[in-house]
Amino acid sequence: MDYCEDIRKMIGNSPLIVVRPCVAILNKQGEVLLTRNAGGTWNIPSGILQLNESVEECMARIVLEDIGVKLLKLKLLSVYSGKELINRVLESGDEYHPVAIVYLCTEYEGEINQNNHQEKEARFFHLNQLPEQIIPFIKNNISKIKSNLDIINGN
Repeated sequence: MDYCEDIRKMIGNSPLIVVRPCVAILNKQGEVLLTRNAGGTWNIPSGILQLNESVEECMARIVLEDIGVKLLKLKLLSVYSGKELINRVLESGDEYHPVAIVYLCTEYEGEINQNNHQEKEARFFHLNQLPEQIIPFIKNNISKIKSNLDIINGN
């Protein structure tokens, strides 16, 4: 059982604020790693913070569990919240108001290992050739990732 499920038992469908760590993982070719559930929308790797877990520990856990990559160094990119991020689950009626803490990672080890148990797909995409089925919020904020990549590369 996870934290959100425990809270949902107590509050039902009422809006719930969740901390959602996210990471833009960039390879040496300047491509960003995107993930999606089978047939779903592409997104950068993200998770939900659990009790007694730091934001960085959450991100490392999610990425290792879902795609088999170990994050070595994280750089805080930005923190987002607001109406644009509200998520309503149609099947259950649950409403989530995320506080997204976005990191950039260019230092990692391991190869992408698709987690068939969770039916996750993961692939690198060039920043100028993102898939059509990408979360609008990510597509709208990709410029911040690009500008940080330029800083890292000394451009």
